[in-house]
Amino acid sequence: MIVEAAGRLFFAPGSVRVSMDDLARELGMSKKTIYRHFPDKRSLLAAVLDRQFAAVERTLATAAQDAQGQPFDVRVQRFLLAAGSELGRIGAAQLAAGRGDAMLRQYVEERVDTVVYRRLDELFRDGHRQGLLPAPPELLSEITRGALERLLTSQLPRELDRTAADLLRASVDTVLYGAIRPAHSGHPGTGDEQLEAVIPTARDEEVGP
Repeated sequence: MIVEAAGRLFFAPGSVRVSMDDLARELGMSKKTIYRHFPDKRSLLAAVLDRQFAAVERTLATAAQDAQGQPFDVRVQRFLLAAGSELGRIGAAQLAAGRGDAMLRQYVEERVDTVVYRRLDELFRDGHRQGLLPAPPELLSEITRGALERLLTSQLPRELDRTAADLLRASVDTVLYGAIRPAHSGHPGTGDEQLEAVIPTARDEEVGP
């Protein structure tokens, strides 16, 4: 109950600094009771992050399972969109970039690396082994890591009135359609018609009949 309430406060939109007094008021209990379970705020935040990253891991596992048997580019798309949405939800990029103390920032970086990027690296290596990625998988990993982290902290999604996941999809599609060799042709698919099909041009609600 304490960890759940702390998570709601710590990750609420617009929250800057949440004190133990704030948490005690939210729970309707004394700080002394909270300190019996967690000796300090750092240990409580670590427990909250453990809970958050466990949820991220479940979402990514579900996305990977749902994409089994799909073409390789679809598997990559679904994984990255799930990762981008989940990391954006918990504010991982902001945490790793400066929110909280140094130990917690390092913890967030390590958890993102384990939960997201190691899975991504393996996915690209698998595509390379299947002959679907002529480009080095390490290069694609670096490109997609950079796009994911940049979009989560950039103002561009707000300026374009889109979510980071929307723009991540367009970025990944643009890169991967030039990097993934379609299984049926043996050559990279870079046709304009493919890019037009995947880069979002308008919100669904803005499209007329």
